[in-house]
Amino acid sequence: MEDETPTSDTPTPRMFSWARNSAIYRLERRMHTEKQLYDAIARKARQKFEGISDLQVKALADFAVKFAYDIKVLDDVAFAEISTRSGVRGGKSKRMIAQKLSQKGIAVVTVAEAVADADDFYAAVVLARKRAFGPFRKVELDEKRKVKELSAFARAGFGFQIGKRVFDMTLEDAEEALDAGRHL
Repeated sequence: MEDETPTSDTPTPRMFSWARNSAIYRLERRMHTEKQLYDAIARKARQKFEGISDLQVKALADFAVKFAYDIKVLDDVAFAEISTRSGVRGGKSKRMIAQKLSQKGIAVVTVAEAVADADDFYAAVVLARKRAFGPFRKVELDEKRKVKELSAFARAGFGFQIGKRVFDMTLEDAEEALDAGRHL
């Protein structure tokens, strides 16, 4: 078997082929950010090719990212927008969505644009429904329960005003808010 890691810092054609196929495999399964794809290819290249240099790893990861952009399956803006809509429908605040996107390597400007139109009030009502808080409460309200519910809104990244507003809603108002926000 021939040596797959030559002394030069240029990857072999077999390595480039592997990087392309690996990128396709990953992107068929789920959406990735540019950073996620780069990191995954770099990590796997180090595992697959014994004695691979750092320059070769960087070249393979860069190649995979460029290939993904060329075939239009990698788009951080679309990823951020889709994740934001999904997060709001799941009861996540703008703050939590932005934090998650930043952790995934999305640029700060892209994150800010994606969460700019997110509806924190709607997301808070969704969270209340999921956790049976506020208007969706099934048990009697006591002081301990009140603190627990308001604290949960705060931990989820919602401001006190939004948490208090949802906490004090009637069931009919909450259902109206959910119906109004279903377009998201």
